[in-house]
Amino acid sequence: MLDIIKVIILGIVEGITEWLPVSSTGHLILVGDLLQPNLSDAFMEMFNVVIQLGAIMAVVVLYFHKLNPFSPKKTKKQKLLTWQMWIKVLIASVPAAVVGLLFNDYLDAIFYKPLPVAVMLIVYGVLFIIVENRNKHVRPKVTKISELSVQMLIWIGVFQMLALIPGTSRSGATIVGALMIGISRGVAAEFTFFLAIPVMFGASFLKLIGFGLSFTAKEAGLLLLGCVVSFGVSIVAIKFLMGYIKKHDFKVFGYYRIALGAVIIIAAIVQMIIA
Repeated sequence: MLDIIKVIILGIVEGITEWLPVSSTGHLILVGDLLQPNLSDAFMEMFNVVIQLGAIMAVVVLYFHKLNPFSPKKTKKQKLLTWQMWIKVLIASVPAAVVGLLFNDYLDAIFYKPLPVAVMLIVYGVLFIIVENRNKHVRPKVTKISELSVQMLIWIGVFQMLALIPGTSRSGATIVGALMIGISRGVAAEFTFFLAIPVMFGASFLKLIGFGLSFTAKEAGLLLLGCVVSFGVSIVAIKFLMGYIKKHDFKVFGYYRIALGAVIIIAAIVQMIIA
């Protein structure tokens, strides 16, 4: 029963932090260290990635019409634009896909720890504040996904690749990259949602294969529960973020990241002194 409660908490954390630019993996690592569910390290490492499938399904549900190139309600031109959007998503996914396939285990071994998470939280928190201050009186060059050029897609893809380091935040990295090249907040956030679909399905598939699909009944049930909870919470989080950025910038998330990163570093120093 205790592990069920802990998995529900982790599902809530995933649903909130996957779409807010504050690093879902980083928060899952930190909260997991605090909760310490009675599950193997190998299972928890896989769980922290595969639970994102629930969050992804929230995007599919909320944006199904926009994502569906076969919708009978769309004109021929709208269907063509939808196909073009998917091509852009795939182009921007290439850098993270290549690096993830080649170096995923290596990156996990080095960075899947609280201190690297703290550093990346702070670095990207500072970037958010700098970029938003720079863009304060600048009109965005791109206000529609259809206006994204190949060069912009590659730039966004490189920033998403950097998010393979826990604590960076996939949404945070891609949004920062998009803002830096003059893309509006709304387009940056929405394209980030769509970009998550192939990336997260691919990452989850790799983790499931790596784990060996050898689940106990308890593990399978807890994984499904985590996905369901993250799906429900993600629906709320996505709607909140899209409403929030219509009137506000991303600096508040930058300040939050810096504060959280500082707390983690202080806690690590105190722990070393006590030990």
